Amino acid sequence: MLRPIRTLAAAAAALALVSACNSASTSSGTGPKPGPAGNARGVTADSIKVGGIVSMTTASGYSKKDTDLGARARYLRANAEGGVNGRKIEYLGAEDDGQDPAKNLAAARKLVQQDKVFAVSPMSSVTFSGADFLEQEKVPTFGWGTLPSFCGPKYVYGFNGCLVPTPGGTLNQTWPEGIAQILGGAQGKSVAVIANDSDAGKFGIRTFQQGFTSAGFTVSYAKASVPGTAVPNDWSAYVKEIMESNGGKAPDAVVSVMQTPNNIGLFTALKRSGYKGLISDPTDYDPGLLAKDATKQALDGVHVLLQFQPFESADPQMAQFKADIKAAAGGQDVPLNMHMMTGYMSADLFLSIAQKAGKELTVESFQAAAQGFSDTGTLVGDRAEPKGQKDSFGCGALVQLKNGAYEVSVPFKCYEPIPFK
Repeated sequence: MLRPIRTLAAAAAALALVSACNSASTSSGTGPKPGPAGNARGVTADSIKVGGIVSMTTASGYSKKDTDLGARARYLRANAEGGVNGRKIEYLGAEDDGQDPAKNLAAARKLVQQDKVFAVSPMSSVTFSGADFLEQEKVPTFGWGTLPSFCGPKYVYGFNGCLVPTPGGTLNQTWPEGIAQILGGAQGKSVAVIANDSDAGKFGIRTFQQGFTSAGFTVSYAKASVPGTAVPNDWSAYVKEIMESNGGKAPDAVVSVMQTPNNIGLFTALKRSGYKGLISDPTDYDPGLLAKDATKQALDGVHVLLQFQPFESADPQMAQFKADIKAAAGGQDVPLNMHMMTGYMSADLFLSIAQKAGKELTVESFQAAAQGFSDTGTLVGDRAEPKGQKDSFGCGALVQLKNGAYEVSVPFKCYEPIPFK
């Protein structure tokens, strides 16, 4: 049974149990004391109940499971430091939605109706069919703002803001401006953008086509044409189109808005075709991917977009992040990946707003605190709400895989966003 996280030491000692069933140890006693009348669902006098939704298993084999570890790491430190205004975080772990819309909604319903959580943090999946339900139930929800549901609703927050805005919002220019830096400018340069044939893929094409054009690139190819349900066995048709997209020539850069299994197939095929230009994606910052030679070769030379400080950063907050992850992993040095950061910073934003809400924590006091929330110099840059529910925080970096290791190719920086049309 899932129980409150009581101490950092106890959680470290129970690593095997944590990994197996998303549980943690608890102190003995009579359990949490009932909260005062009027407290919100999931809030007692000494605890705040939080759960997560993460695509831990998928048909393609792609997994975001370490998002759960990242969130757990941040909650463990918060509890070790005394909790939030005297309340400990009772983190239930993340429900696995299997990247399935029906399971995503079912997970949201379970967390609210059965587990009675105050908040869902993290929520990390390519589907968010539970968004309307969580908004209707007034459940503060935090995750990676790569889906339209993170842009507009009152109770849903992206840890780095809204990355897929509606007209009237803004677009983060980290990717186009970073690639322009690497190529020595955007003028006269062409870029091909490819995505999965899904709602998210089509929206990604729309936003990045506008972003790269605004940065000065010619977008020679922009298609959401790759099946989203299965990785193609034959990439030749896609490669042929891309290689001839720039007036019969190859583009200067190929940008993939897809997940790792697709990227490995596409990049391998591009290299075999003789492509020599820049290749970039937003997902493959994961040292664990380098264990297999074929994967390492496919990703060698690829520039990966990050919307947080690179792990190679000397920032003291990065050192704290690494220490927290190690503690949550039972003192083991585990390979870091971007999913850990997604969980960690989702939890961090939730904790920061909850702290500002004060001792009398209700959904209303939490939302009031969010309305005027801002801080600076975090691992995702400067944060502000409700700005982040309409705009991204505008910061990021690029790293390149070279000779089996990641190197910073464009340092972390905040860029002026552009209006989304």
